[in-house]
Amino acid sequence: MNTRIKQITTLGMLAALAYIVMAVIHIPVVPALPFLWYDPKDVVIVIGGLIYGPMSAFLLSLVVSLVEMATVSSTGILGLIMNVISSSAFAVTASYIYKKRRTMSGAITGLLSGIVLTVVVMTLWNYIITPIYTGMPREAVAALLLPAIIPFNLIKASLNAGLTMLLYKPLVLGLRKTSLLEQPEKQTKRFNPGMVILGLFLVATSALVILILQGIL
Repeated sequence: MNTRIKQITTLGMLAALAYIVMAVIHIPVVPALPFLWYDPKDVVIVIGGLIYGPMSAFLLSLVVSLVEMATVSSTGILGLIMNVISSSAFAVTASYIYKKRRTMSGAITGLLSGIVLTVVVMTLWNYIITPIYTGMPREAVAALLLPAIIPFNLIKASLNAGLTMLLYKPLVLGLRKTSLLEQPEKQTKRFNPGMVILGLFLVATSALVILILQGIL
């Protein structure tokens, strides 16, 4: 199997996995706003981008969002636009920076930059699009930006970044064992405590905030 076929096969598998976790896992973040819920598809998408580059991250975002619109989503073309923008803001940003600096610090910088850009971009696009598909007055949406929409996107992107830090290495090692990914010329450490600790911190903090918002804690 040549490299191009391996890449297409792997991206197809990642797209399918991203769709499955999107369809199966729905975690409400802000109970008063049912359209603000978390699914982990962006974790799979950004891992694909970290492996193959920002264009692959964008294509995964587009393909998964199209299939989502055609099957389980009820938000139509506006939901498609929001999903592509949200996934791309996080995954394309992270994978672009990592492509320029393929080091642990490059990966961390990329993921943290993805968090920041997701919050900024989705704050703007929620202000523009949310009134159209929910029927809410724009003033009401503006009033929700600080107490709900900005925290939601910060939690979502932070959780995605944390899970990516924890899952990227095991997934890549698994793909290499199946020969879908080539072995690197220079071997790297299989376990990086700094990355794992930061990933656990982001996941734990995001989970605690979600539980607080839901009134469980």
